[in-house]
Amino acid sequence: MSPFRQIIALLHNELGVVLSSTLARLLLAAVLGGIVGLERQLRHKPAGLRTNMFICFGAAMFTVLSKQLAGVESDSARIAAQIIPGIGFIGAGSILHAKTSVTGLTTAATLFVVASIGMAAGGGLYLTACFATLIILFALVLLGRMESTFSLKAFVTTYEVTGRNIDAMLREVNRILDAEQLNMHSVHIAEADPNFRMVFSLDGEQDQQSVFSVRLHESNAFATVTTLGTTEHE
Repeated sequence: MSPFRQIIALLHNELGVVLSSTLARLLLAAVLGGIVGLERQLRHKPAGLRTNMFICFGAAMFTVLSKQLAGVESDSARIAAQIIPGIGFIGAGSILHAKTSVTGLTTAATLFVVASIGMAAGGGLYLTACFATLIILFALVLLGRMESTFSLKAFVTTYEVTGRNIDAMLREVNRILDAEQLNMHSVHIAEADPNFRMVFSLDGEQDQQSVFSVRLHESNAFATVTTLGTTEHE
């Protein structure tokens, strides 16, 4: 074989190794991010399957590019280093803050850790990436069930009550809240002839929410009592 053909064969083999290694890292990142995202999707969270998959894949992609585009070895982590503040920006967008409650913290933390999985996969640390994925799933699934079993989770529930006397409605709601040692927020009052309409939100555990709802329905101060929706605290 001529020296020229030997060089071509060597370059072909090296190119095949590089491409196969890069594709394997990106594929693993997409799969691991998709697994975590599927759990989030099944629980109807804002950041679901595609979001987690894209973040994990993107982090892996930037990690690979950071090394391949670096001019010198000392610059090989510069692009990857910008992943962390970028994910922090995305995570901040998933956190909702009300007067007395904060939701979305678990979603933001999940996105942050999923990005680290992508970085590990992009850096060729396959075992580390897989192990981290298992730990995340354990925390999201098993620990989440334990919180529900022992009523450790807090929920934000929005109620709507109607009645003819708004002062009596406010006094009755406050009386029930004081008895259950709860606080309401996001109160909206509107006049809907012939009744007044009052919408408010309440933070509390599932047992507290159930007792509060029963007390509202038992009261004669309201014409109607409706639960508009419940959001799980994260």
